[in-house]
Amino acid sequence: METSVEACSWIALTLAILIPIIIICLSIMVLEIVALWFVLEKAGEPGWAAIIPIYNYLMVIKIAGKPWWFILLMLIPIVNLVIYIIILNGLSKNFGKDEGFTVGLFFLRFIFLPILGFGKSTYSGDKSNFS
Repeated sequence: METSVEACSWIALTLAILIPIIIICLSIMVLEIVALWFVLEKAGEPGWAAIIPIYNYLMVIKIAGKPWWFILLMLIPIVNLVIYIIILNGLSKNFGKDEGFTVGLFFLRFIFLPILGFGKSTYSGDKSNFS
């Protein structure tokens, strides 16, 4: 009898820990999607692209001013980190930000992406390198 009570208490404890974590993660995910929607619209791209997997990365690569085949380099382990930083740096530069903002996008994306999307920064990049 006591083992069933102990099992129930462990389940309750696990749920008490997991449910807030899941809610926080979902909230951050929704915030990033909405912020990316606004970033894409500022750059003259369709905002709905933020909700399509892989296509949203292609659009970010495009507004970062990098060639489309960077998406293929994102499939290679370790190389993808370097390419991701290059893409984020291009994104920062095209919105008039510096390398410090790139570091912020890399480590605290859920804070710095809304700054790009909801802030006063404007897109001034060149998308001609994408084709």
